[in-house]
Amino acid sequence: MVGALLLAQPTSGVAEEARGQVTNLPLPRFVSMKASEGNVRRGPSLSHRIDWVYKRRDLPLRITAEHGHWRRVEDRDGMGGWVHYSLLSGTRTVLVEQDMLQLRINPDPKAAVVARLELGVVARLGECTLEWCELRSGGFTGWAPKVRLWGVGPKELRE
Repeated sequence: MVGALLLAQPTSGVAEEARGQVTNLPLPRFVSMKASEGNVRRGPSLSHRIDWVYKRRDLPLRITAEHGHWRRVEDRDGMGGWVHYSLLSGTRTVLVEQDMLQLRINPDPKAAVVARLELGVVARLGECTLEWCELRSGGFTGWAPKVRLWGVGPKELRE
């Protein structure tokens, strides 16, 4: 009879964060379109068919996989495909998901309103607490509830 030796691995009870095989950065993660136009392909190479073209600079996207110089991305609607990494930027942006979203001077629902953003506006992402994020758009800076934005994780904190 052959014996087997099992070694117990200590576990912390916390699931390990998935990491990209190419960059070792967390997956999924948010990025934005660096280019004003970018082909979205069915697979991670130039030989794969172009399914559509993103035509919005700074559009927030979520990277879900990596393969060489290619990143599989999803947009707000869950649509996506493979994009060459040179078309993407680490600059963080968000998509406003509420029409006339109020930007407030402080992260407080009673704070003064400094601007209102229309549904679909792309804004630069600044600091984030558990419930609020600081945004910059159209020359205005203010705070908005995180739940009204796409492009930032629900538990993500930013300084």
